[in-house]
Amino acid sequence: MTVTWLTFLIVLPLTFLGGFIEAVSGGGALVSLPAYMIAGLPTHYAIATNKLSAMMGLSTATFRFARSGYIKWKRTAICLVAALCGGVIGAKLSLMLSDHYFKILMLFLLPATALYIMKSRALSDEKEPLGTMRTVVTASAIALVTGIYDGFYGPGSGTFMILLLAGVAHLDLKEANATAKVINLTTCISSLTIYLINGKVVILLGLAAGVMSTLGAWTGTTYFEKGGVKAVKPLMIIVIVIFFIKILTEVLA
Repeated sequence: MTVTWLTFLIVLPLTFLGGFIEAVSGGGALVSLPAYMIAGLPTHYAIATNKLSAMMGLSTATFRFARSGYIKWKRTAICLVAALCGGVIGAKLSLMLSDHYFKILMLFLLPATALYIMKSRALSDEKEPLGTMRTVVTASAIALVTGIYDGFYGPGSGTFMILLLAGVAHLDLKEANATAKVINLTTCISSLTIYLINGKVVILLGLAAGVMSTLGAWTGTTYFEKGGVKAVKPLMIIVIVIFFIKILTEVLA
């Protein structure tokens, strides 16, 4: 597929922003994926090429979180298995069911989620930790559920994962964010492999956008480490608002 300089001009700044948002609060694809579509890429090419750039940004964020010691690898490994199982289930469900009714449900769930973020202390680092076994079981269940969602529909999965890992599994915010990045990176690599095999990735554009996503992720992780909860909450609300508008336009189209 042929791309022009205008394609790069549209995609590159928005993938930087997407990488930044993904590193801080999840949901970067809500910015980066529409960029490819605005630039004129067909849907499958947009999704596939976005996977390449997103993978590069997620790799950077995961590396920085790992280097800072935020990733607890033993329980994260179990979450990865659960997430992969969930992704398979979700993908199979998507082949059998229309996502129209799911989108209708999300129109009610997203405002409730935004209200929960604003009013709740779910993202506070002051929660009492669960026991080791309860943490592993709860985090794995969350990985399974969000994996199903990611396989079935996808956008905003990183945001929901951070929120659930922090609010339900009682991981501190930094570990919740880092764990979400590892899981998202794994699912991104697996799906990118399928798209590459089927020739749907615009390699040059994806690599250039990946550099911008990497810079955005590097900037975002620095911002996250300095800003903590104050940095995450506003961006989560923005991501949810964008997601709500996106779904509403799709339902009304």
